[in-house]
Amino acid sequence: MGSLRVQKRLAGQSHTPDPVAHTLSEVFPETVSDAAAVGFILARLPRTDAPVLWVQDRLSRKEAARPYLVGIGTARPVIMVHLSRAADVLWAMEDGLRCKALGAVIGEVWGDPPALDFTATKRLAMRSEAAGLPCWLIRRAASANLSAARERWRISSVPSALHPHDAQAPGRPRWSLTLFRSRRAKPGQWVATYDRSADCFDLTASVRDGSLAAGHGAAGQRAAG
Repeated sequence: MGSLRVQKRLAGQSHTPDPVAHTLSEVFPETVSDAAAVGFILARLPRTDAPVLWVQDRLSRKEAARPYLVGIGTARPVIMVHLSRAADVLWAMEDGLRCKALGAVIGEVWGDPPALDFTATKRLAMRSEAAGLPCWLIRRAASANLSAARERWRISSVPSALHPHDAQAPGRPRWSLTLFRSRRAKPGQWVATYDRSADCFDLTASVRDGSLAAGHGAAGQRAAG
C-alpha cells in the first residue's frame, strides 16, 4: 500500500509535522461529537495491513459513540475494546504497544481523570517509541493539562471543499488543525484537505489575508511517511 503524502502550500510553513509519528500524540476535538479527530488520525496511520488496537472508555463511547469504520472506509482490521475506566484504557493501550503484530494503538479518554497524569502519558510515549508504533490519544471534553505527548493537536471540522462537478454536493473533507505543542515540528495552524483517492493531505497555512488563503499559493514539497 502507498505511503501518506503531505503537500504543503504557502511559503513560510516549512516545518510541518511528520506524516507518521511513531510516538504518543494527543488530539483535542473542538466539540465532543466532532468526527474530525477520527478522520485525521486514520489518515495519518502508517499504510500497512497490520491491525489497529482501538480502546474507548465508557463516557467516550456513550457521548461520542463508537466509530463507524465502514463509513470511514478503512480496510485494515480494527480491534475494538470497550472499557469502563480511564485507568483500564491506559493499561490496555500500554499493553497493546508491547504487541509487535499491531500497526498502531488508539485510545479515547473522556475529560481529565486522575489516572491520566504526566506519568501515564510518559509511559505511553516511551512504549510507543520503543516499539516503533504510533500511539494516539483522543481527549474529548478535556483540558490541555500537563502531558508527555510529543505532539498535541486541536482539531475541528470545517466546510468541505467545493465539489469539482456538483456545486450542491460536498467535496473533499477539510479540517482545521492547530499543532500547539510538538518536539518534532514547528507549532502552527493549517486547513487540511484530504484526498482519499490519492491518500494525500493538502496543508494550507492559516493566514489573515483571505485572498491569499483562498489561492493556490506555491506548490510545496511532498514527504513520504
